[in-house]
Amino acid sequence: AHTTRSDAVLRAGPQTAARRASEADMVDRARGRDEVALREIMQANNRRLYRLARGILRSDSEAEDVVQETYIRAFTHLDGFRGESGLSTWLSRIAINEALGRMRSQKPHVELGSVPEATLEAQIIQFPLSSVDPEKSMAQREIQRVVEHAVDELPDVFRMVFIARVMEGMSMEGTATLLGVKPETVKTRLHRARTMLRENVEKKIGPVVMDAFPFAGARCERLTK
Repeated sequence: AHTTRSDAVLRAGPQTAARRASEADMVDRARGRDEVALREIMQANNRRLYRLARGILRSDSEAEDVVQETYIRAFTHLDGFRGESGLSTWLSRIAINEALGRMRSQKPHVELGSVPEATLEAQIIQFPLSSVDPEKSMAQREIQRVVEHAVDELPDVFRMVFIARVMEGMSMEGTATLLGVKPETVKTRLHRARTMLRENVEKKIGPVVMDAFPFAGARCERLTK
């Protein structure tokens, strides 16, 4: 039987239903080219889209291009958004496809396909993100540089899972849907990514990992404009 968007909203839990209703209203306003709605969508998704794109392309400028192209594609095809998944997931898929297309044009043999799995586990210890001590701040910037380089060196399939699950905090199921793999695959790839990253970073700075790829307010606002 055909299920309408309103039917799906009514069957969802109270919080989910309210969120979807709010999102549906925002999308409807965006379809009408409401500038406030368009800005809200971008400000809510800039960080995630940038990190996902950069995770694939490993280039700040290329990632920004992908984010902008994602919005162009999305805003000119909003009628194609049916609400089966969240808006952020829909935008993320567009960004990933755009980034993969660019990557394949550079390296045609590269695919985010299946690879040998591993189940090694590692723990990530968060390093403080801010400090008023100049020397500590300098140390944090150096750690950030090392971690960013280590994440860049992860094989594509492991890097994407790490970015989605750890850096973006996406659920196991959400990451699996986004990347088109099974949740079990996400779990084993994440374990492997953590192990590889930990080993790489600890060789240089010890057992600490901080948030990589910061997306400061200025850059976020510039992309929105």
